Amino acid sequence: MPTRNDIRNVAIVAHVDHGKTTLVDAMLKQAGAFAAHQQLDDRMMDSNDLEREKGITILAKNTAVKYHPKDGGAPITINIIDTPGHADFGGEVERGLSMVDAVVLLVDASEGPLPQTRFVLRKALTARLPVILCINKTDRPDARIDEVINETYDLFLDLDADEDQIEFPIVYACARDGVASLTKPENGTVPADSDSLEPFFSTILEHVPAPTFDEDAPLQAHVTNLDADNFLGRIALLRVEQGELRKGQTVAWIKRDGTISNVRISELLMTEALTRKPAEVAGPGDICAVAGIPEIMIGETLADTENPIALPLITVDEPAISMTIGTNTSPLVGRGGSGKGADAKAAVKDRKVTARQVKDRLDRELIGNVSLRVLDTERPDAWEVQGRGELALAILIETMRREGFELTVGKPQVVTKEVNGKTHEPVERLTVDVPEEHMGAVTQLMGVRKGRMDNMSNHGSGWVRMEFVVPSRGLIGFRTEFLTNTRGTGIAHSIHEGHEPWFGNLTTRNNGSLVADRAGVVTAFAMTNLQERGVLFCDPGTEVYEGMIVGENSRADDMDVNITKEKKLTNMRSSNADVAESIVPPRKLSLEQSLEFCREDECIEVTPETVRIRKVVLDQKDRGRTASRAKKA
Repeated sequence: MPTRNDIRNVAIVAHVDHGKTTLVDAMLKQAGAFAAHQQLDDRMMDSNDLEREKGITILAKNTAVKYHPKDGGAPITINIIDTPGHADFGGEVERGLSMVDAVVLLVDASEGPLPQTRFVLRKALTARLPVILCINKTDRPDARIDEVINETYDLFLDLDADEDQIEFPIVYACARDGVASLTKPENGTVPADSDSLEPFFSTILEHVPAPTFDEDAPLQAHVTNLDADNFLGRIALLRVEQGELRKGQTVAWIKRDGTISNVRISELLMTEALTRKPAEVAGPGDICAVAGIPEIMIGETLADTENPIALPLITVDEPAISMTIGTNTSPLVGRGGSGKGADAKAAVKDRKVTARQVKDRLDRELIGNVSLRVLDTERPDAWEVQGRGELALAILIETMRREGFELTVGKPQVVTKEVNGKTHEPVERLTVDVPEEHMGAVTQLMGVRKGRMDNMSNHGSGWVRMEFVVPSRGLIGFRTEFLTNTRGTGIAHSIHEGHEPWFGNLTTRNNGSLVADRAGVVTAFAMTNLQERGVLFCDPGTEVYEGMIVGENSRADDMDVNITKEKKLTNMRSSNADVAESIVPPRKLSLEQSLEFCREDECIEVTPETVRIRKVVLDQKDRGRTASRAKKA
């Protein structure tokens, strides 16, 4: 079959923070994508604010570099897909892999293959894609290159890779310095026989297959991603599998339900570095963007009008975690951060608080996020949102709050399924790296959460790596406790491992909550009296309402407290009147920490300014009646 030797399509896959985006930065700079005078940011591909703040890739993005071979041949376009390393964004990974002909597997020279490495590699091997192994961060002082290569071979064998896939080329790199080599450097050093990524580029040209096509085949192009433009409207990112796509051409649009309609391509764009530029034609193997089809969805096909043939739909893993997301039902709804003053009123003008606005936003999210599901609940103002993991759903909620939405979010739950009449729940494979002295604390922590140890290895450096199989609900609220028990030194990563029979009841939070028993403003006097009862979450001057959780109790049960109590003023000087009271600084919980802290009878109020934890039932008497009924039952 004819091939297009002027194109290579490759995805870079790796575990979180192993250097994918940094490597793409170096490739763009060395391929001459930018002028010498341009000011460039680090991690250019992480364009989303949340990606920059969290230091992870959330959305799969594509770029293209023009590589000029050293032998003076014609320039070759290398299309690069930068995929997320976190399993929660599995839908993004699967879409990225559907666009390419090979993958570069990036592995940290010290950490070696981790759970997300297994996840992304499994996807690549299932898609029958050839692999190039890149050992990154060879300059780390604790680098152990030989052991990491052996661990990677073991991982390939564990995932049942065939002989062709195991015979992969190996490149050694320090992406931060923009250096790669085919010769193994000493541990802890930058490759010395190279000063650029030239060996890496040449390995891609040699081992990534050029796209093949059939000259007589009709047009077939697969929609793999969606974007939006203020002038062009919805933009569909697609890969042309067969035939040619031209600007102004009329094509057959094959929808997900099998129906076909003719549409016109109003604009055709090709990616060059970080920008899209107008083009006239895209051929087999090209990754391009088209405008003019406002309702197009991911997984659909653009085909020849005379002979429309659909390509297979993109399939993703089943959701494992669900949350109930609804409108804000607290007494402070629509009142800004403090709920007082002209500034607060001005800030809440564009507040989105209605059920229709929340539902429309969730429906819009479904368009570009194939791994998400939205289900109706018994209430008209709340919906069950299912996703791959807790982080993916937390990112959605954080994005919505930044857009001005006010929400009530329930405690994360697992999505169960029936197998042979028995309830099965999702389980995770958890890999933990901890110093040896904290090994007992971690084992005890996992025992409470029904974790089963599968493997344990000691690299001889004072650190132990343990692998557990643990129910997904056992990991809700795990991270904060884990970091506390390991004094902040532990590293934990997990990946979905399938479903197993229900593990039974789990008790993951031992302490109760301190609940405000009335509305008002937090006073320093009340905080001073309450801080010996537990850890407080509020500053003095914060507005609270009945049923709002203001702290964590030191005991197992909940306690209703008056955190708005004021010091009584008298005309008699008291003996201790001038004694200075010191307030312990309150613990500020982020959105993710609030989700971890939440119990079944609690939920989270999310607004653009603040995150509050509250009881589902705000009235103290109603909660008391419910509790007494539960004891009698």
